[in-house]
Amino acid sequence: LLLTLGLIAAFFILRYGLTALSRILIGGRANEQTRFWIQQSVSLALAVILIVGFLSVWFDDPSRLTVVAGFISAGLAFALQKVITSVAAYFVILRGQIFRVGDRILMSGVRGDVISLGFTRTTIMEMGQPPGERPDDPKVWIKSRQFTGRIVTVTNDKIFDNPVFNYSRGFPYIWEELTISIKYGEKKRKRAEEIILEAAQRHAVDVNAVDEETIERMHREYRVSKADFKPRVYCRLADAWIELSVRFLAREHGSRDVKDKMTRRILDAFEAENVEFAFPTYEVVGAPTVKLISSREEQILNNGN
Repeated sequence: LLLTLGLIAAFFILRYGLTALSRILIGGRANEQTRFWIQQSVSLALAVILIVGFLSVWFDDPSRLTVVAGFISAGLAFALQKVITSVAAYFVILRGQIFRVGDRILMSGVRGDVISLGFTRTTIMEMGQPPGERPDDPKVWIKSRQFTGRIVTVTNDKIFDNPVFNYSRGFPYIWEELTISIKYGEKKRKRAEEIILEAAQRHAVDVNAVDEETIERMHREYRVSKADFKPRVYCRLADAWIELSVRFLAREHGSRDVKDKMTRRILDAFEAENVEFAFPTYEVVGAPTVKLISSREEQILNNGN
């Protein structure tokens, strides 16, 4: 017991020392990826040291260790299935490069930025969702990809049961769409398309700003051509109006600001060009005959009856 207490004390001293040393080595020069891997390496090293030290104190006979390890493994496998699966998922996340701290992901219905990754749990700063995206449970009140202020903890084993959507991994851009509806018979339809396309070209990510190496890698690994990076307006015939949808490239953070600037620019241009938006309308094709009578006439009719 004294050796165990000394081991635990030495463990905390070593943990404090390695953590302080890692902060000194990292400083303000390392990026998020380097910081993430250093922190994970320190955590893994400390866990291995603690386990080896505990076994060396309590089990000096290998035969005894084998028997006890068998019983412990059987009990843990039955009682701690979720914990074991979560720890296994932790190594899969590291080895498979599913996500890391700082990535924007959707995991088990939770959207947001990963702020912490532990042996059993992943901590996410929750964000909202724009209208039209797949509904999440629980519901969120922010109608865009901006933080809600809630910190959500998800167990790592969820990666085996549900897909993980990563907004940042490998390609720090996403494709966005903005839809505008105009009336049928609008004489300035082509001008409306030009206005929408000009707004996207002005505020969306410029294809010339994306380095050629990234474009080549996207084409080589994901079969995405360079033409897909350029803004484009698509036209669709709806029941009561014409939908003009512009598809453009945006960064994984800040897409709401881009759509806000585009919307304001389109509104100003439509007002200047007298382009009319389309709204849901109803046409009344028939109505029953209504006869209005005064209270005096009603009394006469009642007395007559």
